[in-house]
Amino acid sequence: MGVMASVTAPSRRHVVAWAWASVVANTVIVLTGGMVRLTASGLGCPTWPRCTDESFVPHGELGLHGVIEFGNRLLTYVLVAVAIATLVAVWRWSEGRALRPLAVLLAAGIPFQAVIGGVTVLTNLNPWIVSLHLILSMGLIAGSTVLLLRVRGHESVGPVGARGALVVAVYGLLWVAVYLGTVVTGSGPHAGDLGAPRNGLDPQTWSHVHATSVYALVALTVVACVLLRGTPAFGPVVVLLVAELAQGLIGVVQYLTDLPIALVAAHLVGAGVLVALGTRLLLVAATRPVPADHGARPRDDARV
Repeated sequence: MGVMASVTAPSRRHVVAWAWASVVANTVIVLTGGMVRLTASGLGCPTWPRCTDESFVPHGELGLHGVIEFGNRLLTYVLVAVAIATLVAVWRWSEGRALRPLAVLLAAGIPFQAVIGGVTVLTNLNPWIVSLHLILSMGLIAGSTVLLLRVRGHESVGPVGARGALVVAVYGLLWVAVYLGTVVTGSGPHAGDLGAPRNGLDPQTWSHVHATSVYALVALTVVACVLLRGTPAFGPVVVLLVAELAQGLIGVVQYLTDLPIALVAAHLVGAGVLVALGTRLLLVAATRPVPADHGARPRDDARV
């Protein structure tokens, strides 16, 4: 009854909890999708939407790879359930319409992402499609973070001054680094299946290109730390810098140790964490605060 009430008669606390669930679920599916690739289980279910031509579930001949791939597909249904519950909770809690389109977009993004996942299987794990699949997941993490922060009272109404422009630049460079990381992955050894194609780029060269973008991101974030001292954004930008340094350390170690699965998985989750933290910084620093009930007015005091 408690879960049902959090959806059908939600308070702000309930909606915040569902927004958190959306952030976590979208991050977890990035990890499970990464494990599919890292264990060479990308074609464990060789077709889509069925696992095989005859069955929606894997059979014994597909072995552990089939179980891993099918498990990742099942988690998509959990993500759908979280997205729908979040959408209903937001819709019932908010009389204003500012939050509703975002919740709808996040809910619609899950089946769209599942279709892209199906295309990756049907194209024999084409690395460019796999890259798109990951970037879309990162977009859902960012959107879920925006929803969480807006429910808690932050709302975007436009960039503010030079400091806001600096934060926008940090955020843009963060996305460049994340995308270049997918390009490196597409050139490397973890293809998702022994017969899957690679993108044909030199992994060493593109690892250095990716590293250069990370160095630039860290340097720009340090500048932001200096210029944002004394502002509400100082805490978020320091947290982002610490996360960048930790992610960079993992990246260097995994490069020097020939990409062990555990470190690659940690690096993948770290990318999602960076996107969430960068989105938080953007919303706090590059926008003006507005009243917490603007565009999301609870119908009674009990829902605040």
